[in-house]
Amino acid sequence: MSITLAGARIVTPEGVHGGWLTIEDGRITHVGQGSAPGQGHDLAGRYVVPGFVDIHNHGGAGGSFPTGDPDEAVRIAALHARHGTTTLMASLVTATLDDLARATAALADLCQDGLLAGIHFEGPYISRARCGAHDPALLRDPSPREFAGLLKAGRGHVRMLTIAAELPGALDTIGEAVANDVIAALGHSDATYEQTLAGIDAGGSVATHLYNAMPPLHHRDPGPVAALLEDDRVTIELINDGVHLHPAMMRLAYDVAGPSRTALITDAMAAAGMGDGVYGLGPMKVNVTGGVARLAEGGSIAGSTLTMDVAFRRSVQEVGLSLPEAAEVASLTPARVIGLAGLLGSVSVGKQADLVVLDDALEVRGVMKRGSWIVEPS
Repeated sequence: MSITLAGARIVTPEGVHGGWLTIEDGRITHVGQGSAPGQGHDLAGRYVVPGFVDIHNHGGAGGSFPTGDPDEAVRIAALHARHGTTTLMASLVTATLDDLARATAALADLCQDGLLAGIHFEGPYISRARCGAHDPALLRDPSPREFAGLLKAGRGHVRMLTIAAELPGALDTIGEAVANDVIAALGHSDATYEQTLAGIDAGGSVATHLYNAMPPLHHRDPGPVAALLEDDRVTIELINDGVHLHPAMMRLAYDVAGPSRTALITDAMAAAGMGDGVYGLGPMKVNVTGGVARLAEGGSIAGSTLTMDVAFRRSVQEVGLSLPEAAEVASLTPARVIGLAGLLGSVSVGKQADLVVLDDALEVRGVMKRGSWIVEPS
């Protein structure tokens, strides 16, 4: 079956142009400028951007990936898909090894079915001093052998591990991760500049939500932020919700790292798409007030209620990125991080037809995944 989308403003890595595209068997087969050579679905001048790719997400729609409940996971994926996220990783939080293995095994089935793009362990190998919304009683020193057991539970679907580089055993565990094609992400860390560089040299290639859960920049003690920003081997995650980061700090990071090393994430938890109230994040209790999630005890920020369409829109309207730049950091760069840039992340011939239709205010008006509409264009 062939689908033609006409009358669009197509956002590509090269720029924005008026034109059309055709889709067959879930793939983009043509991207043209001007009028379509035949009738098609007229998008009436709407923008078309690639489907968003969220590589750090704990939940939404009242559900939480750390529970390992398949029904909750399906509900989470559906909520974020309606907001334009067509590729989603499931992030777990610190828990007992048995609970992590159980949740991992359950989510691996959904990865096998194609609902999820992989599993991310955020903990338990993180710093007590920078643990944020993780239970400090359950944190552990990294162990390559122990981590290998968690990998076994994931049956090849574990894609990322967040780890604090300064902990005993961290460098060897980073090596174990990389040897098993798992991305080592440095974060929730109290590391020095030098310890962070050692983590990068060992194979660390992602900065888990840069700035958050790590020492701030200091002119005599640059710490992990400077090391992660300046190293071309590292892609930085940024939570652009106006709570985790001031727009000026996002601009600073973006100006240093550039679009090819910047990935927007949501770090969303169960309250995304829901109202204020009390929610769970792993074993932790979270209060959400005014859309801001904080631990019931201690008040630490506990993930976000963000969706990727809001992060994209803020990047253009608050931070000042162009539409192609915003599309790169919301789609292509995170796709590259998880090894899917050949299939996803841009409106390009041969790629999967994962698309988001936006109006002039950059509000979602349509979502397509693999050539089928999740949200019919309006």
